[in-house]
Amino acid sequence: MLYPAVLCIFLFALFLGLSLLGKGGAEKINVMQRLGRAAVSAEGAEEEEEGLKGSFSARVLPPLFNGFFALLAGLLPGEISAKREKKLKQAGFGGEAAAGAFFAAKLLLGTVPVLLARLFLPLGVPALLLLFLLGWSLPELYLAGCRRRREEEIERTLPDTLDLLTVSVEAGLGFDSAMLKVAEKGRGILADEFRRVVKENKMGKSRRDSLRDLAARLGNENVSSFVGSMIQAEQLGVSFANVLRLQAEQVRKRRKQRVEEAALKAPVKMLLPLVLFIFPTIFIVLLGPAVLQIMAIFQ
Repeated sequence: MLYPAVLCIFLFALFLGLSLLGKGGAEKINVMQRLGRAAVSAEGAEEEEEGLKGSFSARVLPPLFNGFFALLAGLLPGEISAKREKKLKQAGFGGEAAAGAFFAAKLLLGTVPVLLARLFLPLGVPALLLLFLLGWSLPELYLAGCRRRREEEIERTLPDTLDLLTVSVEAGLGFDSAMLKVAEKGRGILADEFRRVVKENKMGKSRRDSLRDLAARLGNENVSSFVGSMIQAEQLGVSFANVLRLQAEQVRKRRKQRVEEAALKAPVKMLLPLVLFIFPTIFIVLLGPAVLQIMAIFQ
């Protein structure tokens, strides 16, 4: 009964040792991360100042955990870490410690239930393995749900955002000023992302790179098409207002097509509940009295 506790202690010591080894190398911070740190708004500075005035646990524990998760992320292979960070950004979880925190969550949800079940329940190896796989996959399911909700919000707000951009550009504002106006008037994911693009441009980053990073962070097909059209319009010298108007019309047309497609799929999806739940109930209500009468006659 002691070996699960010994295993838990061994895993903790292993990760602690690997973290200390990984800490020896200098931390590599790319240009995007430095721009994100430098482009701090006044609201963010106020929130940070308020956080410094908080309790000891509020000031010490979050940086401690963030540092530990960043070290865990550094231990992952480069290709796997890059793919994981891309998925996390598309789900709305950015930052250096996101990949490490996600890996730690998968590890904890995979090992802790197995250890508890081994201590208190007489489960065999197949059941423990199944429990480990279930706990290991729960963060993936949660991440997929976050990405889906984020995708739905982007699809819902993108046409109105493009219309506001078009009106602002046609009114005489520049494209950066129009994005700033959208960020001020709008709320949600696109407003926050446009605000970030404007800040990066003010820090000296080119508009083309900022827009490409925007498309990479969101991972939306319509946003990628919008970014590609704006970059091409900037290269060719085409009017932004015309391109924005065409993009808004195309986005609305695609959303209408998706709604029509979902409406055509609805009867097929309703078939299974009808056959399993509704039709048997109707048969019981309609044929039940007749069956009871027939049974009474033969008795």
